[in-house]
Amino acid sequence: MKKIGLIGGTGWVSTIEYYRFINQGINKKLGALNSAHCLIYSLNYEEIDQLVKQDNIDGVYPMVLDAAKKLQSADADFIVLGANTLHMFADKLETSVDLPIVHIADATAGVIKQKNFTKVGLLGTRFTMEMDFYSTRLKRAGIETLTPEKPVRDYIHDKIINEMLHDNFNDETREEFISIINDLEAKGAEGIVLGCTEIPLLVKQKDVKLPLFNTLEIHADAVVDFAVG
Repeated sequence: MKKIGLIGGTGWVSTIEYYRFINQGINKKLGALNSAHCLIYSLNYEEIDQLVKQDNIDGVYPMVLDAAKKLQSADADFIVLGANTLHMFADKLETSVDLPIVHIADATAGVIKQKNFTKVGLLGTRFTMEMDFYSTRLKRAGIETLTPEKPVRDYIHDKIINEMLHDNFNDETREEFISIINDLEAKGAEGIVLGCTEIPLLVKQKDVKLPLFNTLEIHADAVVDFAVG
């Protein structure tokens, strides 16, 4: 079994779920008392948030690089970025630490392709929705992405930062997200990528008719597959 190097804390709420899904997946594949051989470096999200508020998103990269190097020095065999947004640094990071990265967008694209969908809605932080590091990966797989209008993107980002990262999941926000998903369906989305690993903790498949792609669970499954070969 390969040793997993998980960069977590972005936020800690979904990192807990990563740990649970990965260990459940390892045990399902290997049985007995097997669990993941996993190292976790958990970042302090407050430090990241301060940089973002200063419009210094590039300043986050040295923190991620430092975490990855520490995991590498602890003999991790590959790196897992425990958040969709952190994957803006994936290509650069992979060359810097010389370890493979199991990419969340590639794993998600694979699951979408299994359903033969070619157009999906993408929800996440404003970085995930507005930058191209995520949509480009899906486009390579022949998948077009739809995102909400800017005021709605701002709303989604605000709820992620000011509610979900605080482990606050309430009914009012859930209803708003359901409405957003329905609007994307009306615009032609065949499914919805929950492109922030906290969103699947808010909106469940039972809440909507449109297929949801839970990137946290999809990513964890890909990590398990990579770890056990």
